[in-house]
Amino acid sequence: MIIAMMGLPGSGKTTIARELAKDLPALILNKDSIRAALFPASEIEYSSSQDDFVVNIMMQIADFYIKKDEKRHIILDGRPFSHKYQVDALVDFAVAHNWNLSVIYCYCADEISQARILHDFATEGHLAQNRDLSLYKRMRDEEDPLEIPHLKVDTALPLKQCVNQCLKYLNIPTHP
Repeated sequence: MIIAMMGLPGSGKTTIARELAKDLPALILNKDSIRAALFPASEIEYSSSQDDFVVNIMMQIADFYIKKDEKRHIILDGRPFSHKYQVDALVDFAVAHNWNLSVIYCYCADEISQARILHDFATEGHLAQNRDLSLYKRMRDEEDPLEIPHLKVDTALPLKQCVNQCLKYLNIPTHP
Protein backbone atom coordinates (compact mmCIF):
# COMPACT_ATOMS: atom_id res chain seq x y z
CA MET A 1 0.00 0.00 0.00
CA ILE A 2 1.10 3.53 -0.74
CA ILE A 3 0.15 6.05 1.94
CA ALA A 4 0.36 9.71 0.96
CA MET A 5 0.66 12.15 3.85
CA MET A 6 -0.93 15.47 2.94
CA GLY A 7 -1.38 18.76 4.77
CA LEU A 8 0.19 22.15 5.29
CA PRO A 9 3.67 22.65 6.76
CA GLY A 10 3.63 22.07 10.51
CA SER A 11 0.48 19.97 10.33
CA GLY A 12 2.19 16.86 11.70
CA LYS A 13 2.63 14.80 8.54
CA THR A 14 6.13 13.61 9.37
CA THR A 15 5.37 12.87 13.02
CA ILE A 16 2.38 10.73 12.05
CA ALA A 17 4.36 9.08 9.22
CA ARG A 18 7.15 8.07 11.61
CA GLU A 19 4.72 6.49 14.06
CA LEU A 20 2.79 4.74 11.30
CA ALA A 21 6.03 3.36 9.87
CA LYS A 22 6.72 1.67 13.20
CA ASP A 23 3.27 0.09 13.42
CA LEU A 24 2.92 -1.10 9.83
CA PRO A 25 6.02 -1.42 9.27
CA ALA A 26 6.64 0.85 6.31
CA LEU A 27 9.37 2.64 4.44
CA ILE A 28 9.10 6.45 4.50
CA LEU A 29 10.12 8.38 1.40
CA ASN A 30 10.54 12.03 2.34
CA LYS A 31 10.65 14.71 -0.33
CA ASP A 32 13.13 16.91 1.55
CA SER A 33 15.53 14.03 2.22
CA ILE A 34 15.39 12.94 -1.41
CA ARG A 35 15.97 16.53 -2.58
CA ALA A 36 19.03 16.78 -0.30
CA ALA A 37 20.36 13.54 -1.76
CA LEU A 38 19.81 14.65 -5.35
CA PHE A 39 21.06 18.24 -5.22
CA PRO A 40 24.05 19.92 -3.57
CA ALA A 41 22.96 22.55 -1.04
CA SER A 42 23.94 25.34 -3.44
CA GLU A 43 21.52 23.95 -6.08
CA ILE A 44 18.46 23.57 -3.84
CA GLU A 45 15.96 26.19 -4.92
CA TYR A 46 12.56 25.10 -3.49
CA SER A 47 10.88 26.00 -6.76
CA SER A 48 7.70 24.33 -7.95
CA SER A 49 9.58 22.74 -10.84
CA GLN A 50 12.24 21.31 -8.52
CA ASP A 51 9.54 20.10 -6.09
CA ASP A 52 7.66 18.41 -8.92
CA PHE A 53 10.87 16.79 -10.18
CA VAL A 54 11.73 15.45 -6.72
CA VAL A 55 8.22 14.13 -6.12
CA ASN A 56 8.31 12.39 -9.51
CA ILE A 57 11.55 10.69 -8.46
CA MET A 58 9.97 9.86 -5.07
CA MET A 59 7.04 8.13 -6.80
CA GLN A 60 9.41 6.18 -9.03
CA ILE A 61 11.34 5.03 -5.97
CA ALA A 62 8.07 3.97 -4.33
CA ASP A 63 7.14 2.00 -7.43
CA PHE A 64 10.55 0.30 -7.43
CA TYR A 65 10.03 -0.85 -3.84
CA ILE A 66 6.45 -1.96 -4.49
CA LYS A 67 7.57 -4.07 -7.46
CA LYS A 68 10.37 -5.53 -5.36
CA ASP A 69 8.03 -6.46 -2.49
CA GLU A 70 4.28 -6.14 -3.14
CA LYS A 71 3.52 -6.52 0.58
CA ARG A 72 5.62 -3.53 1.57
CA HIS A 73 3.94 -0.33 2.73
CA ILE A 74 5.41 2.93 1.45
CA ILE A 75 4.68 6.32 3.04
CA LEU A 76 5.12 9.40 0.86
CA ASP A 77 5.95 12.33 3.13
CA GLY A 78 7.11 15.90 2.81
CA ARG A 79 4.89 17.29 0.10
CA PRO A 80 1.75 19.06 1.26
CA PHE A 81 -0.07 18.15 -2.00
CA SER A 82 -1.84 21.48 -1.57
CA HIS A 83 -2.62 21.96 -5.27
CA LYS A 84 -5.02 19.95 -7.38
CA TYR A 85 -2.42 19.29 -10.11
CA GLN A 86 -0.11 17.69 -7.50
CA VAL A 87 -2.86 15.39 -6.23
CA ASP A 88 -3.91 14.58 -9.80
CA ALA A 89 -0.33 13.62 -10.71
CA LEU A 90 -0.12 11.32 -7.69
CA VAL A 91 -3.48 9.68 -8.46
CA ASP A 92 -2.58 9.29 -12.15
CA PHE A 93 0.74 7.67 -11.21
CA ALA A 94 -1.01 5.37 -8.73
CA VAL A 95 -3.56 4.28 -11.31
CA ALA A 96 -0.93 3.78 -14.03
CA HIS A 97 1.18 1.64 -11.69
CA ASN A 98 -1.73 -0.20 -10.07
CA TRP A 99 -1.03 1.11 -6.58
CA ASN A 100 -3.38 0.75 -3.65
CA LEU A 101 -3.26 4.43 -2.61
CA SER A 102 -4.51 5.74 0.74
CA VAL A 103 -4.45 9.43 1.63
CA ILE A 104 -4.12 10.90 5.11
CA TYR A 105 -4.69 14.64 5.41
CA CYS A 106 -3.15 16.13 8.56
CA TYR A 107 -4.39 19.42 9.96
CA CYS A 108 -4.48 21.43 13.17
CA ALA A 109 -5.18 24.98 14.30
CA ASP A 110 -3.03 27.69 12.74
CA GLU A 111 -1.45 28.50 16.12
CA ILE A 112 -0.26 24.91 16.53
CA SER A 113 1.21 24.66 13.03
CA GLN A 114 2.90 28.01 13.41
CA ALA A 115 4.36 27.07 16.82
CA ARG A 116 5.73 23.84 15.33
CA ILE A 117 7.30 25.72 12.44
CA LEU A 118 8.88 28.30 14.77
CA HIS A 119 10.21 25.53 17.02
CA ASP A 120 11.72 23.65 14.07
CA PHE A 121 13.22 26.86 12.72
CA ALA A 122 14.79 27.76 16.09
CA THR A 123 16.20 24.26 16.60
CA GLU A 124 17.07 23.64 12.93
CA GLY A 125 14.75 20.66 13.29
CA HIS A 126 13.63 20.56 9.67
CA LEU A 127 15.65 19.87 6.55
CA ALA A 128 13.80 22.35 4.31
CA GLN A 129 15.39 25.76 4.73
CA ASN A 130 12.39 27.55 3.20
CA ARG A 131 9.93 26.28 5.82
CA ASP A 132 8.83 29.39 7.67
CA LEU A 133 5.67 31.26 8.62
CA SER A 134 5.43 33.11 5.31
CA LEU A 135 5.53 29.79 3.41
CA TYR A 136 2.86 28.38 5.72
CA LYS A 137 0.58 31.39 5.27
CA ARG A 138 1.04 31.46 1.50
CA MET A 139 0.30 27.74 1.20
CA ARG A 140 -2.70 27.99 3.52
CA ASP A 141 -4.15 30.84 1.46
CA GLU A 142 -3.54 29.07 -1.87
CA GLU A 143 -4.51 25.52 -0.86
CA ASP A 144 -6.96 23.76 -3.17
CA PRO A 145 -9.69 21.56 -1.68
CA LEU A 146 -8.77 17.88 -1.48
CA GLU A 147 -11.34 16.14 -3.65
CA ILE A 148 -10.28 12.50 -3.41
CA PRO A 149 -11.16 10.03 -0.64
CA HIS A 150 -9.01 10.65 2.43
CA LEU A 151 -8.85 10.56 6.19
CA LYS A 152 -8.66 13.92 7.99
CA VAL A 153 -6.61 13.74 11.18
CA ASP A 154 -6.54 16.58 13.70
CA THR A 155 -2.96 16.37 14.90
CA ALA A 156 -3.74 18.55 17.90
CA LEU A 157 -5.10 15.34 19.42
CA PRO A 158 -2.73 12.96 21.26
CA LEU A 159 -0.31 11.23 18.91
CA LYS A 160 -1.46 7.70 19.77
CA GLN A 161 -5.06 8.66 19.05
CA CYS A 162 -4.06 10.11 15.67
CA VAL A 163 -2.06 7.01 14.77
CA ASN A 164 -4.92 4.71 15.79
CA GLN A 165 -7.31 6.71 13.57
CA CYS A 166 -4.89 6.22 10.69
CA LEU A 167 -4.45 2.50 11.35
CA LYS A 168 -8.22 2.03 11.51
CA TYR A 169 -8.62 3.91 8.21
CA LEU A 170 -5.92 1.72 6.67
CA ASN A 171 -7.61 -1.44 8.03
CA ILE A 172 -4.62 -2.27 10.22
CA PRO A 173 -5.27 -3.48 13.81
CA THR A 174 -4.85 -0.65 16.33
CA HIS A 175 -3.13 -0.61 19.69
CA PRO A 176 -4.87 0.25 22.97
